[in-house]
Amino acid sequence: MPRSAPAQPDKTMTMRGAIAAHVHDGGTVSLEGFTHLIPTAAGHEIIRQGRRGLTIVRMTADIVVDQLLAAGCVTKLVSSFVGNSSAGSLGELRRRIESAEGEPLEFEEYSHYGMICRYLAGAQRLPFYPLRSYAGSDLPSVNPAIRTVTSPYADERVHVVPPVNPDVTIVHAQRADRAGNTQIWGLTGIQAEAVFAARRAVVVVEEIVADEVVRSDPNRTVIPAHAVDAVVECPRGAHPSFAQGYYDRDNAFYRSWSAISRDPDRLQAWLADWVHGTADHAEYVAKLGPEFWARLEVGEALSLPVNYGRRL
Repeated sequence: MPRSAPAQPDKTMTMRGAIAAHVHDGGTVSLEGFTHLIPTAAGHEIIRQGRRGLTIVRMTADIVVDQLLAAGCVTKLVSSFVGNSSAGSLGELRRRIESAEGEPLEFEEYSHYGMICRYLAGAQRLPFYPLRSYAGSDLPSVNPAIRTVTSPYADERVHVVPPVNPDVTIVHAQRADRAGNTQIWGLTGIQAEAVFAARRAVVVVEEIVADEVVRSDPNRTVIPAHAVDAVVECPRGAHPSFAQGYYDRDNAFYRSWSAISRDPDRLQAWLADWVHGTADHAEYVAKLGPEFWARLEVGEALSLPVNYGRRL
């Protein structure tokens, strides 16, 4: 008879418990998810717990970063893009960078590929990572961390970027088992590399499923359990972004955010109502109401895994 798989440790936590345990004042926090599976609910819990002095590392600094800035959580941003996902501007971020309104913000900018290389170097524990794409760019002139080295194999200078090793990386995904074997399909972004680069990792998922569900479809396991410190089940925790197979992108919210964030008073009122005014993400979801979520529902698709939707 085949031997059964050895038992794996249960790493499940509440969102409140995971953020309290792994996000600390003054720490470096990576929040990754490229358009898809953005860890918004985790960002809101960081705000609720009043974290301060954070360095946020996020390739595409978007709405969740704007909210963290407005809540006073962030003193440094490391990013390769800032904007409201092609739907407008980020009011709080623009105020902090363009006119230095509010608390000072240090901004360290890279290209998208430069950030990918930083994560790769961090994940592989390399001292730097070489790339050619800064040739002709003015980014090295404004970011002294982008440097050049002489190739040991040819008489040429090559740009390099330093590794990034966050204190904690937080990502959102479709599903995981209780040990943290995490499955993602659709746009996978840089989540796996960001997790491996970090000292600790929190994975937030739409659902926690039985071990055999994960084992039945192993190609979807992007992040293995040994790289994960906490698993949080938080349905609809990526809103207003989308989770393929679970709900669509809330385009109306993205379009509305520019007007909300343009006015500091309106932005603070939004945070008071939707973040500080809700005990957790479940209350946020309930506040939006069933009719709202019905509009974001997705239909069945042949690409869905066999055991899609199975819960413990």
